[in-house]
Amino acid sequence: MANVKSAIKSIRKTEKLTVRNKAVRSELKTLVKGFRTAKAGDNAEATKDAARKLVSAMDKAAKRNIVHANVASRHKAACTAYL
Repeated sequence: MANVKSAIKSIRKTEKLTVRNKAVRSELKTLVKGFRTAKAGDNAEATKDAARKLVSAMDKAAKRNIVHANVASRHKAACTAYL
């Protein structure tokens, strides 16, 4: 256990951020899965909508450093053909 007051605060802060980031990563995985299933289907409008949501979420996550910028760029590049 940390002895210094700032270290204790850092531990609390890290726990909160970890929970928040984990929720965002989980949502990103759900959106990727939704995009892949929409892409496998025949509905072009559903694929376009899923791609739009995924690109937006990836941009936000990359901006907040939850995912690496290159990971977001790679996923966005896969979606551009369907936008």
